[in-house]
Formats: sequence, structure tokens, C-alpha cells
Amino acid sequence: MRVVIIWRDNTDYARTVIDWLRDFEIRSGKQIESLSPDEPEGESLCRAYDIVEYPTMLAIDTDGSLLQMWRGTDMPRISDVSYYLMEH
Repeated sequence: MRVVIIWRDNTDYARTVIDWLRDFEIRSGKQIESLSPDEPEGESLCRAYDIVEYPTMLAIDTDGSLLQMWRGTDMPRISDVSYYLMEH
């Protein structure tokens, strides 16, 4: 599985995302892939999953199926996201 957050730096919500990502890494020992919607891969994911709000976090299965999506600045609980990065 893959967890990706799509967001833009230098925005009013950037500090929230940066702090959440740091806390996630400290608590879980794992990192989440971080993309900008302005990068080719980020743009492609935005089109594929109809993302128009940032930040948006996706949990994607190995076949590309969307398992979970969290939108907006109310960041998800770390335990909820960690579940998608566990070995199943």
C-alpha cells in the first residue's frame, strides 16, 4: 500500500502539514510520500482521483484502488494513517 499527501508549500496550511508529517514520522517510524500538485506525478494523481482541495492524503492499494481519502486541514489521526502502512 501507498500513502501520499498532496499539498503546496508556502500556503496558509503548510505549517499544519509539516508539523503533522514530522509527528507522524516520530510516532510511527515511517514516512509518507509528499507531492505537490504542480509536479508531474502529483498532477497525475490529482486527475486520477479528482483532487481539487489541498492538502489531501490518499491511501492507495498496490493495484491503484483508492482505499481512503482525507481532505482539508483537519489532519487524520496518526493511528488511522499508520494502519494503511502496516504489513498485512
